[in-house]
Amino acid sequence: MGSPAASQRRNQIFTLTTNSLLILFSGIALVAALLFQFPTGGQIHLTAGEVAQQDVIAPRRISYESEVRTRQARDRAALAVPDYYDPPQSRIRRVQVTQAREVLEFIATVRLDALAPHAAKLGYLQSINDLTLSQSMAETILALPADEWQNVVLETPLVLEQIMQEEIRETSLPAMRRKVPVLISPDLGDEPELVTTELVRALIRPNSFLNPERTADLREQAREAVPDQISVLEQGEILLRAGDIVSAEDVEALEQMGLTQTERSLWTLIQAVLVAGLILILVGGSLYRLRIHTLFSRQETALLVLLSFLGLVAAKVMIIPHDWMPYLFPLAALGMLTALLLDTQVAMIVVLSFTLLIAYLSQGDVFLIFYTCAGGLLGALVLGRAERLTAFLWAGSGVIGSNLLTVAGFWPHSLEATTTALVLQSITLALLNGALATSLGLIGYFTLGNLFGITTNLQLMELSRPTHPLLRQLLLKAPGTYHHTILVSNLAERAAEAIGADAFLTRVGAYYHDIGKTVRPYFFVENFADGDSTPHAGLDPRTSAQIIISHVKDGLDLARKYRLPNALQDFIREHHGAQMVTYFYRQAQAQEGPENVDPADFRYPGPDPRSKEATIMLLADICEAAVRAERPATRDDLQALVNRLITDRLLDGTLDSSPLSFSELQIVKRVFVQVLQGIHHPRIQYPEPVTAGREPVVKTPASPLPQPAPALPAGFETSEG
Repeated sequence: MGSPAASQRRNQIFTLTTNSLLILFSGIALVAALLFQFPTGGQIHLTAGEVAQQDVIAPRRISYESEVRTRQARDRAALAVPDYYDPPQSRIRRVQVTQAREVLEFIATVRLDALAPHAAKLGYLQSINDLTLSQSMAETILALPADEWQNVVLETPLVLEQIMQEEIRETSLPAMRRKVPVLISPDLGDEPELVTTELVRALIRPNSFLNPERTADLREQAREAVPDQISVLEQGEILLRAGDIVSAEDVEALEQMGLTQTERSLWTLIQAVLVAGLILILVGGSLYRLRIHTLFSRQETALLVLLSFLGLVAAKVMIIPHDWMPYLFPLAALGMLTALLLDTQVAMIVVLSFTLLIAYLSQGDVFLIFYTCAGGLLGALVLGRAERLTAFLWAGSGVIGSNLLTVAGFWPHSLEATTTALVLQSITLALLNGALATSLGLIGYFTLGNLFGITTNLQLMELSRPTHPLLRQLLLKAPGTYHHTILVSNLAERAAEAIGADAFLTRVGAYYHDIGKTVRPYFFVENFADGDSTPHAGLDPRTSAQIIISHVKDGLDLARKYRLPNALQDFIREHHGAQMVTYFYRQAQAQEGPENVDPADFRYPGPDPRSKEATIMLLADICEAAVRAERPATRDDLQALVNRLITDRLLDGTLDSSPLSFSELQIVKRVFVQVLQGIHHPRIQYPEPVTAGREPVVKTPASPLPQPAPALPAGFETSEG
């Protein structure tokens, strides 16, 4: 036989392989569901631009938001919005006027330079930054008399500033340059006017620029201002006549009627694979983040795959072009079953993933998507863990209420579309959908729960009754253990509630964790009567340890005999993990010598706790027993004891397999201290009543708290819990 670690690795590999195959099957089934189509009469295949070969008549009345017409109307509105230009920037005007003065000063300097050759002056004038002056214009500038040049110096900045005060765009720049001669004073003269015109034209710059972001915003606002275009087709209306050219609007109408036939092609297969892959990735990623335990549990993965497969079949049968069939699709039943048998978070994931599937199958029917999704989410949320059968009634009522509110919210705005028959049909469908979802949820709850061996809350309600034979046996045969069990259950339940674990399962698991002690109750310290001698006095430490350890095996035997669920058997199996019965181990070392004692003879078989609930119960068991044995007098002593006990469990590896986080462990510690302080608080010793003629007699307490039984020390108490 291999080691336990190797066996555990093989089991993990087998689980991962099985779950991978189940997920692969889910993917294949999902792709098949997206590809396969039930044949419906009257389906045709037409694309825009083709010629209709026959008349096409609407089989029923339909009102829908036309994406084609809406897109066309919004495109027209956007095209009607002109480009938006920012207002003229005065800074550019000031810069250009300043530059004009600098250019004029430079030209004046060149004109007055007597040492420079004429050719050099021409070169200087033609190389002025941002200006392009021809040689003839440079000759004209140099040839101007001083008085005429002075007029150019005065006129050029004035004309430039005047024209730059107007809005000048890149597109209007040529027009503004042609306008320059009109603004020049007529008294300037021909040559000065020509030079001024050339200089001003060279210095004009755009001062208003296109704002593409603002333009896009205005056009988008124009698009958004256009309402959705509603198309209404009456029953019997001719959609297409033979010989008509099919438009995009015609194709959309055929699709809304469900009259188009999808061709199976490579691209269709690729689309189905992509959509299925996306849904599986979203579901897998959500489970990984919210409930990774499901991905590593054969039972939960198989159940989730089965529920999804049944939902896929129902979706393909019911989500079809039909007046009322899609509105009976019981997505709420799927959400209820998932919440009951797995977890509410998983139910949310399943409902939302099926909503995506419905959106694909219904080609984006917004009302159907909202109708099924809202009902599915509300049904799962209202039902929760269903601790009573009446929860199904409330969940069904919630689904019906959600359906009716959705119908009212999406009701046509036109009163002409409202008829008594239509109102009655909508109400009837809402009622039937809720009733069908509740019925299927209730039937599936008991059927699948028994099939997969899942512990349901209704089972836990039955098992938590004090009249259960095992609990009565525990009370009658081991009353001390029964009392200890009640305290542990209260302690563990409070801690489980605080961290969001399954508090009800934790409580019931605590009820049964020590039922094995009913086989030999007199060997456990909590069942000793005051003054009794311990039965371990005549036994060797190894035998005593085996008797203490055997209460786990005895408990499992009783659990199987009374058919307790596997979840409760895990509490019995894991409530000591692989810890050691320290008291008898040390006693054996003292008697036989450390080298002659095998620690395995004094260790519980395990395994260590593998769930949050079992971990909390183990810690509650240890802490309650230790506090009962050591009786800490103050809150600080109590807190130090709880911290030490839990830290010891961390250090010895007992919590290595637990999913409990360190932050949750801190919360558990705080809750333990609060609850234990209320249970094991010191009590005041009251004086005897005064009797006439006598002095009052006052009892002097030997200790502020009742002392533990002296038969065994505290170490034995905490080791066997």
